[in-house]
Amino acid sequence: MADIKSKVLDKKTPPFERLTALMALLRSSEGCSWDRKQTHLSLLPYLIEETYEVIEAVESEDFTALREEIGDLLCQVVFHAQLASEEGHFVLDDSVTQLVEKLIARHPHVFGDKKELTPKEVSDQWEQIKIDSGEKKSVLGGVPSSMPALTMAYRIGEKAAGVGFDWNTAAEVVEKLDEEIAEIKDAFSSDDTDQALEEIGDLLFATASLSRKLGTDPELILKKALKKFRQRFEALEQHIRKSGQRFQDLNLDQLEAIWQEIK
Repeated sequence: MADIKSKVLDKKTPPFERLTALMALLRSSEGCSWDRKQTHLSLLPYLIEETYEVIEAVESEDFTALREEIGDLLCQVVFHAQLASEEGHFVLDDSVTQLVEKLIARHPHVFGDKKELTPKEVSDQWEQIKIDSGEKKSVLGGVPSSMPALTMAYRIGEKAAGVGFDWNTAAEVVEKLDEEIAEIKDAFSSDDTDQALEEIGDLLFATASLSRKLGTDPELILKKALKKFRQRFEALEQHIRKSGQRFQDLNLDQLEAIWQEIK
């Protein structure tokens, strides 16, 4: 174990090798009790958190933060690989080798017969290779059920579109939105809450499809809208505080007037 610690502390050791050695050390009897206690399941919240922090750094174009957050996310990947190695399932090199072979197989236009493909043709080819290889039985396979719902809607719609099951234009999706809104109104007029909720789900899926047709993940669009709402609401709070009032001192019309002024 002293050799591993020396490797970790030696800055001449290649960075990735230092990281894997560090993780092995932390998990050892000479390491850290917290790290030794962790399991694949207990680490999931940290994996999710680090993923979202990478997303936030990308969205804010903060490359100093992105450099750090990619490292934190990599730490989680290496942590899971270390656990798998200890349990005798696989080692990190197995994952890397499998990834490289997969990427080579998925890019026959690069490693096989050289030919220029459009990004859409590459994507369609990628999905077809997965089906032909037996990796998935359905076109919709490979979309994790744990994925955020709006992103899942985007990916499912994208995969269906890859085999031609899609609207031709964004305008057609807008017509679908009008149809779903009309169905929600009908359900409400009939006091059918269950039907209304089902139609709201259809509306959300159609909205995600419109976002996809416009080339953007609906999750990102919604986050942008929420950020805007949050900034305006905080400005509303500040305005009310400066006036010496409280929310309960104002009715909805007064709050709406301030809101419009802030906008």
